[in-house]
Amino acid sequence: MIVAVTASIRPLAAPARRDAAVGVAGVVVALVAWEVLARSLEGAFVLAAPTAVVVAIVDNGPLLGRALAATGSTALAGFVIGNLAAVALAGLAAAWPRSQRTVTGLALIVVCLPLVATAPLLRVLLGPGDGPQIALAALAVYYTTLIPLLVGLRAVPDTWLDLVRVAGRGAVTALVVVRARASVPYLAAGLQIAAPAAFLGAMVGEFTGAERGLGVLTIRASRDLDVDLTWALATIAAAVSMLAYAIVGMIGRAATGGQPPTILAAPRIAAGPGRVRRTLASTASAVVATIVLWWGGIILLGITPFVARTPLDVVGIFAGTRDGGLTRDALFAALCDTAVYVVPGYIAGLAAGVLLAVLIVLAPGASGAIMPVAVALRSVPIVTSAPLIVLLLGRGSLGAITLIAVMVFFPTLVACLHGLRQAPGQVLDVMAVYATAPWRVVVRARIPAMLPAFFAAARMSVPAAVLAVTVVEWLATGTGIGALMARSASLSNYDALAGAVVLVTAVAALGYAAVGAIETRMLARYAPEQAS
Repeated sequence: MIVAVTASIRPLAAPARRDAAVGVAGVVVALVAWEVLARSLEGAFVLAAPTAVVVAIVDNGPLLGRALAATGSTALAGFVIGNLAAVALAGLAAAWPRSQRTVTGLALIVVCLPLVATAPLLRVLLGPGDGPQIALAALAVYYTTLIPLLVGLRAVPDTWLDLVRVAGRGAVTALVVVRARASVPYLAAGLQIAAPAAFLGAMVGEFTGAERGLGVLTIRASRDLDVDLTWALATIAAAVSMLAYAIVGMIGRAATGGQPPTILAAPRIAAGPGRVRRTLASTASAVVATIVLWWGGIILLGITPFVARTPLDVVGIFAGTRDGGLTRDALFAALCDTAVYVVPGYIAGLAAGVLLAVLIVLAPGASGAIMPVAVALRSVPIVTSAPLIVLLLGRGSLGAITLIAVMVFFPTLVACLHGLRQAPGQVLDVMAVYATAPWRVVVRARIPAMLPAFFAAARMSVPAAVLAVTVVEWLATGTGIGALMARSASLSNYDALAGAVVLVTAVAALGYAAVGAIETRMLARYAPEQAS
């Protein structure tokens, strides 16, 4: 008996040890390559070697410890607040389906507000304390949790909902008993993406005038051209984010358990003119709610007309009645420059995320080498990484597209990994009986199961791409809508600044809607329960 049990354990333990060995080897190779590249670029003030980073951390240990404590506390507060808001909004949308487009519309508008404009405004409104850091950390996480959670709340067989209705229960019971349980894997994916994002948001908030934290030290190190300390700070941020990512992942795996046991059934989808009318009504309600909040915020906060622009003012800017159309023409010219970067970067990031997720599923040992690098790339603050990437790759399109792709591919990678693992256990069992090749299992079972998560990532990545392109234009390329916003803020040209914010937000919303239209057509065939 003991011999039999031992024999059954050995086949499972050997792959695990092999995967761990491959992961360790990958990390070692990455560190060696980093060291060699840094030494080859010595004197260029671009890249610090790992050995120099370790020395900088040891020499500045007490200072870095205090800064880490300050940034970590604000990141944790923002993580909790942002995710609670996401769960509340998703619950509202699931219990009252007609509110979903309004909820997601408002959430999209808020998250697409350009960092170049919102970060200084939060500092003015919330003062010199920790408020802006917490607010930006919360804004960085709530959307990345909201979208996967909404997908998960819909990932329920229609027959289960029929049982709830037959029992005489309503939408709230279905939400608590059925939908909440089905959404756990998707919530875990969102929280894993949110963990590094919270730390990143807190550091970005510190760039706007905080008194302490890793972001403050990053600004000082960059100004002093202290490359070793700059990369030491980036390494600490990446290490903390990877630790948070791993902890959230462990909790998520413990909560989700094994493979999904069922194949989701297609629900009854209301089609035709009635559905179109509901869509238009929901979109209109989101626009109206945005205008009310915008105008009401100006009045309640007492923002001076010198700075604030009302919706009517923005209409005048785009109609050309305020300055003969000069601002409008400059905005659209800058937007065309931005599109050259953002579209290929967005597509490249999505493709990289999907391909790496498939690679990890086919070769699990690659996870140990890929995931630390992926989390590290996403965790380095964009305000720090933008100039460095441009220095390495140039001020042209390659550097900008690379940075956008880095911002997009991480949420795509995490979401697609979770989606690939949602293939129904019954289907996988049948394929295993017939000894189906691994790549055929991926193509015929795992990729169709991944599609809802992929499109959720594609929608999440729209504001991520907008954030990346505006920041890289602001800090590095000097062209496009991001650079125009930075110049407008420095010159107090609030007409151009307000017009740019509205234009960027509108374009992001249109991009989101375009992805949603493609999603609806694809999921109607491969995951009908998501298409309602």
